[in-house]
Amino acid sequence: MKSSYVANLDLKAAKQLSADLKEKGFEFSHPPHTQFSAKTKGISCTLYNSGKLVVQGKEMAEFIEFYLEPEILQAFNLGYEELAIDQTPRIGIDESGKGDFFGALCVAGVYAQGNELAKLKALGVQDSKKISDASILKIGKKIKEEFAHHIIKINPKKYNEIYSQFKNLNSLLAWGHATTIEQLVQKTDCHNVIIDQFANERVVITALKRKKIEVKLTQRHRAEEDLIVAAASILARQTFLESLDALSKEFGVHLPKGASATCISIGKTLVGKYGKEVLPLVAKMHFKTLDAIIH
Repeated sequence: MKSSYVANLDLKAAKQLSADLKEKGFEFSHPPHTQFSAKTKGISCTLYNSGKLVVQGKEMAEFIEFYLEPEILQAFNLGYEELAIDQTPRIGIDESGKGDFFGALCVAGVYAQGNELAKLKALGVQDSKKISDASILKIGKKIKEEFAHHIIKINPKKYNEIYSQFKNLNSLLAWGHATTIEQLVQKTDCHNVIIDQFANERVVITALKRKKIEVKLTQRHRAEEDLIVAAASILARQTFLESLDALSKEFGVHLPKGASATCISIGKTLVGKYGKEVLPLVAKMHFKTLDAIIH
């Protein structure tokens, strides 16, 4: 990776850049002939009065690729060939919503090969846990438009029905992964699959065998470090966020993410408004959060 990155910035964008860097915790100074110089651990960013922007530091690559170029410069110049992107054709699978009391469980898969991998990076794809909801919605839309994909959305009512049959979240997830793999294998004829390992390896392998699907399956922790799995994580999270928003509008209450004390408070509000029978329509009923709501 180069030791510094230089770009020309329209000074109209300086205000937005400055505000964003302050939000990210950068410390500011104002050397001569500059609009500002901002620093944080591993990154320094200096904007000169001429519009020349210089970024340096060991941690600059991710900052440039996932923030500066897509959000501020709206151009991609950081030599993606230097990043040694694995261009092997493959299917990536990930899920979202399994740790959220309210909303759907979503499993998504994406297929890409060759130069398409550089396109994913140029879109700003990375692990969905590292980017904002607004970016997830924006990037997810572009992935859907440009890449082969498949999404399974299990809304709470259906989720609770299926969970009562499986009696186990990992078995339910394995079914969702296997079904998504099945659909993308049929669409793309690709049998090279990578997923984030969420349970014993045998769980997904058994689900695939039930469907009589043979693939080269890689299961690993932190698989979202792979660009295609990261793309799948974005589609899964986008679908979850959109489903949560739709449920919030349907029941007239803002449904929060996660399984925090706020979820308990909102759950009690819903019960007060609609009765206990509303909960299976909006929430995953095996969560311990339920006990705190109804007792």
